[in-house]
Amino acid sequence: MSLLELARLLSQRHSTRVASAFVEVVTFASADEIVAMLEVMLEEDWMGLPVWARNLAFRLACLQRPEDAELLHWAANDLRAFGPDWNTIAVELHHRADQLEAGHEENRP
Repeated sequence: MSLLELARLLSQRHSTRVASAFVEVVTFASADEIVAMLEVMLEEDWMGLPVWARNLAFRLACLQRPEDAELLHWAANDLRAFGPDWNTIAVELHHRADQLEAGHEENRP
């Protein structure tokens, strides 16, 4: 099953079996696959994907693309949307993304 198919199943009915399959597939998915799944899932039903699955997906994508300022900002904004528990991490992600963007600005001709 694809990552998107598992994410859709996870949003429809949470079971240990579906959650385990999602974790296994997302763990070895490329950043492109993860970002594509997040884009579709969040557009279809912004609250459909469980928070733990969103956090895991964003974390794995950010680890694979540590220089992607847009992804870091997106992940930070998503963390902030789900409560103060992750605000410190969100601030750090925004700060890192801002630094990356500033570095890119300095390197432009």
